[in-house]
Amino acid sequence: MAIIKSIQGKERDNGKLFTPKMGKGCFLADNAAVIGDVTMGDECSIWYGAVLRGDVNTIKLGNRVNIQDNSTIHTLYEKSVTVIGNDVSVGHNVVIHGATIHDMALIGMGSVILDNAEIGEGAIVAAGSVVLGGTKVGAHELWAGAPAKFKKKVDPAQAREMNIKIAKNYLMYSTWYPRDDEK
Repeated sequence: MAIIKSIQGKERDNGKLFTPKMGKGCFLADNAAVIGDVTMGDECSIWYGAVLRGDVNTIKLGNRVNIQDNSTIHTLYEKSVTVIGNDVSVGHNVVIHGATIHDMALIGMGSVILDNAEIGEGAIVAAGSVVLGGTKVGAHELWAGAPAKFKKKVDPAQAREMNIKIAKNYLMYSTWYPRDDEK
């Protein structure tokens, strides 16, 4: 069973209790961890070893977001939140720290997205890239490298088709696992 943990904000919000909120039809792998001020939309999937640590600030996921194996989502205390739009795929071993990821973006395996970076709608961050803090990746752009640099514009229709397909695949994969209430 996944780790779902509330936290008691001390300095933050006068000691308010923060409990993760999940939309309908979400899948959390047995060793995924969702902690604190995390809100997930409908049909999200959080895979094996993934950690969403909303202890020092807010993490919000839209609908049909997949956070793949061993990825970590976090924030910076009093400085940044993480907001991820709808139909976003976050590859294996990704770190997102206090960034905004817009709808239908694809974050490649092993990438790092740092504080206050913004990934545009339908954008692709290539595997192993490091998007530095404050970087703005435009809509339907491909960025790659460490540090990540603009490589080219991508056809919006192709990007949409590919990114939606990946998001739908992860939604399908999640149905292969029995839900905790079905065991």
